[in-house]
Amino acid sequence: MSEPTIVTKKWTRAEYDRLAEAEILGPDDHVELLGGEIVLKEPQYSPHATGIELAARALRRAFGDGWNVRTQLPIALDDDSEPEPDVSVVPGDPRDYRDAHPAHPVLIVEVSLSRLGFDRAHKGGLYARAGMADYWVVNIPERQLEIYRDPIPDIAARFGWRYGRISSRRSDDRVSPLAVPAAEILVADLLP
Repeated sequence: MSEPTIVTKKWTRAEYDRLAEAEILGPDDHVELLGGEIVLKEPQYSPHATGIELAARALRRAFGDGWNVRTQLPIALDDDSEPEPDVSVVPGDPRDYRDAHPAHPVLIVEVSLSRLGFDRAHKGGLYARAGMADYWVVNIPERQLEIYRDPIPDIAARFGWRYGRISSRRSDDRVSPLAVPAAEILVADLLP
């Protein structure tokens, strides 16, 4: 007798939201919906938490009024993904998103301590598939910022998409977000 094929359930964003509304999933579960799978988030080790706070502070200064810098809050990425990036920047005011999570951040930042490969390939593939033009990974172990831009289709990549342009910046370098090119951020300001 042959082994039966194991089939897993893929969740939609609507189903995932209903799980939260019914309090089956709560804030203590520390999960997010990525590509139809409910995935545990990275633990909040001290350097990771500090990196999130520093990135948010630097981005608030760089973007200024008219932008909402969000930390670990949901993004309505597509029908089967509702990630909670460490930091995201969306236009407008928090009240603009009272009835629905934002769907089009201008910048997504993941602060990575123990899941660098996951943030690069898995989350990067999702963000590229959704057309996120500016994705950054604060690489704590190597003390650098990785910048991902120009999403392109790639059938070999996770979720069928990847970033066509990837660059790294060291702590003494400066970087500008695509949405506010006149703003310059010292990479050291993002690193714990």
